[in-house]
Amino acid sequence: MNSAVAVTDPVQSAKDAGLRYVSDLQPGIVRKRHGKGFRYVGPDGKPVRDREVLQRIQSLVIPPAWTDVWISTSPKGHLQATGRDAKGRKQSRYHPRWREVRDETKYERMLIFGAALPALREHVVQDLGVPGMPRRKVLATIARLMETTLIRVGNEEYARANHSYGLTTMRVRHVEVEGSTVTFKFQGKSGVRHTIDINDRRIAKIIRRCQDLPGYELFQYVDSDGEQHSIDSADVNEYLREISGQDFTAKDFRTWAGTVLACMTLRAFDAFESDTQAKKNVVCAIKEVAAKLGNTPSVCRKCYVHPAVLECYLSGSMAEILKKKLSAKPENFTLSLANEELAVLRLLRNTATENGVRARRPSRRKAVS
Repeated sequence: MNSAVAVTDPVQSAKDAGLRYVSDLQPGIVRKRHGKGFRYVGPDGKPVRDREVLQRIQSLVIPPAWTDVWISTSPKGHLQATGRDAKGRKQSRYHPRWREVRDETKYERMLIFGAALPALREHVVQDLGVPGMPRRKVLATIARLMETTLIRVGNEEYARANHSYGLTTMRVRHVEVEGSTVTFKFQGKSGVRHTIDINDRRIAKIIRRCQDLPGYELFQYVDSDGEQHSIDSADVNEYLREISGQDFTAKDFRTWAGTVLACMTLRAFDAFESDTQAKKNVVCAIKEVAAKLGNTPSVCRKCYVHPAVLECYLSGSMAEILKKKLSAKPENFTLSLANEELAVLRLLRNTATENGVRARRPSRRKAVS
């Protein structure tokens, strides 16, 4: 397998960790209420009595409130358990080794994502220009908006249960178009209210056409038979895989944006004179990025900012690395990486090289043209 694909391939990640990639769609152990506690039943319908298996289950510390609990029959399964919490949200317990390997690779994928962005953006521009309102055009619109607004992709389950919306679940009432200005007004995750403006004539025109279609869902497409269809997050992720030839998802856009924003925010601070001041600056930068992404600072730091950015800043090496890259103009500002993005990509590659990880470029796996 191509090494770049391996970074984004969960099956390969499981193999690298010495584990098996499993799914909760496979037969597994189920948890059933039994008196004041629980009993566990295997795929054969018989109670689990093996002491080692029961100890493994106990070590997973599955919350009592979870329902529809599934537990892997294999101690080497990358996924050890799933269930639904009190709000009906799916939750998971992973093998510790899987988490270690994915932590090592999830940020390495930013190297691949950043290098793949120019070609990905070019595909999006091409699809925005196709006539009518076909699926690819509407998906390209969402992809563009993910970059320009940083709005989450959306989840229909959250929209129904919590009235929190993302791009794919946006309703017609959430958007206003005036000339080339598009204004989104909606409730996002955790009940946070958002008002976001963008100025993009082409996107404004497409959204007006979306608003003209019957129905309350904003993003719909029209097939060759004239039938309307809605868009969901799975469609968006499939589109990203098609045009990039990589296993990228909507979340990668937010992680890339968070990493670039954090890097540029830290760069804007005056030179620090102590470790204490440097750490305070990092906290301030994370808070600023979290506000733009709509996350808590802790989630932002853990999930949306590459640790190499913070490490380079705290070590004092960031300024010199960025200075070299920011002095050059990008070859194509519209479709290529912005100057700041080029600088961040250089920083990530430098860090990967120093850590003995080969900085990989996007694989040549064929993308849809």
